[in-house]
Amino acid sequence: MPHGRHLPGSHLLAGHLKLNKLIVIWDNNNITIDGKVSNADSTDQIARFKAVGWNTIEIDGHDQDAIEKALNDAKASTDKPTLIAAKTTIGFGAPKKAGTEKVHGAPLGSEELAGAKAALGITYPAFEIPSAILDTWRAAGTRSQNLRGEWEARLAANGKKDEFTRRISGKLPADFAQAMADYKRKLAEDKPKVASRKASQMALEVINKAVPETLAGSADLTHSNLTNTPETLPFQADNRLGRYMMYGIREHEMGAAMNGVALHGGLIPYGGTFMVFTDYARPAIRLSALMEQRVIYVMTHDSIGLGEDGPTHQPVEHLTALRAIPNLLVFRPADAMETAECWELAMQAQHPAILALSRQNLPAVRTEYSDENKSAKGAYTLLGPADADAVIFATGSEVAIAVEAQKQLSEQGVSARVVSVPSMELFAKQSDSYRAEVLGSAKARVAVEAGIEMSWNKLLGDRGRFVGMHSFGASGPIDALYEHFGITPKAVVEAVTAQL
Repeated sequence: MPHGRHLPGSHLLAGHLKLNKLIVIWDNNNITIDGKVSNADSTDQIARFKAVGWNTIEIDGHDQDAIEKALNDAKASTDKPTLIAAKTTIGFGAPKKAGTEKVHGAPLGSEELAGAKAALGITYPAFEIPSAILDTWRAAGTRSQNLRGEWEARLAANGKKDEFTRRISGKLPADFAQAMADYKRKLAEDKPKVASRKASQMALEVINKAVPETLAGSADLTHSNLTNTPETLPFQADNRLGRYMMYGIREHEMGAAMNGVALHGGLIPYGGTFMVFTDYARPAIRLSALMEQRVIYVMTHDSIGLGEDGPTHQPVEHLTALRAIPNLLVFRPADAMETAECWELAMQAQHPAILALSRQNLPAVRTEYSDENKSAKGAYTLLGPADADAVIFATGSEVAIAVEAQKQLSEQGVSARVVSVPSMELFAKQSDSYRAEVLGSAKARVAVEAGIEMSWNKLLGDRGRFVGMHSFGASGPIDALYEHFGITPKAVVEAVTAQL
């Protein structure tokens, strides 16, 4: 793979992270929707798991005593995770369909269901739970009451009950807002010209100090994603207090792990990789959105602006594809101030967010402090009169291009307004009156973004023009690429004047 990102041995899963208490129960029924597993796969799963350092236990999955013994043996493991291979018959007891794919994705039917119940000794009516079974389950539900009481007493005694409750409830610390306000005031004074990936790290230095429950990480790209800060020491076998996960080259697994952390509660996970690798993480990202979990994805190298790495690494369609996922906030900040605002919003959200961040340095386009988080509205007028002849929409690194185009149009006697659009999702949630105010009644509408046009059509309407990518990228210096693909102030000016 590029950049020397060689695939690590799978021993990292069991060895490096030391998941010695992990127990996986495999329902080994040898059936898939298309029939027997052997139709498509001959993998010896027991040998496979042994090879990567797991304990393996093989049992009859219908033998309750064997199941209990296997679970107890697995829990006793002190150095390895355990795979319990439970050999079962799918549709056990069904007279004709047991052990076949016909049980996999369709109802048994009344005749087969009656036969299965008879084979299993089930004589009570449907939807009735026998008292003996119900009593056993209720006993199981009450047997840990004393343990729960002891745990609550310990929590109250150590003086950290309020902090524990805050973290589990998902509330941010009381001083978080003030910490971010102070940081944004400093940005207004310093006006840093930095890549938004660096601006993200700068914001995280503030966030990770103020919010001790963040759990950071990267899929083998820490020094590119810049997701680490002094507070996030690595999580290791001998340091379980570390706040930085070294996920390795596992974009999907990183997202899946962060989903699990978010579902557990008490921690706020964020992890980074290159924007183009959202393709690998997409199933996990989609589940973050489906489950509405606060998982934050830091996706750097967000456009052709990454330069010589070429079209394989230059995301073109990815912003539009991610914007299509419900419940997912996609942020593409224009400078350090917007990056801080977007991080603040991502931390406050109770659903997932993606920060699409640049590799190249970006000038400060927001140079004054405001008590208002302008990015919270998704889009806002950055500069220009309300009654301008043209409105130019832009995100991320292309906002600076829009600002320069506005200047050139002004020199030509054409008034133009620049609208920064850090989040289309948040803009869509604003009132009709606010959206109408931002869209305005300009004669010309232009959008500029180093991605494809598709997600811009609603803002541009039928007559608007798009300046951006219409193909895959290419390998070359950043400035040469923007010139080659026509993402320039000149192109924006021409797109405006063509409509006037």
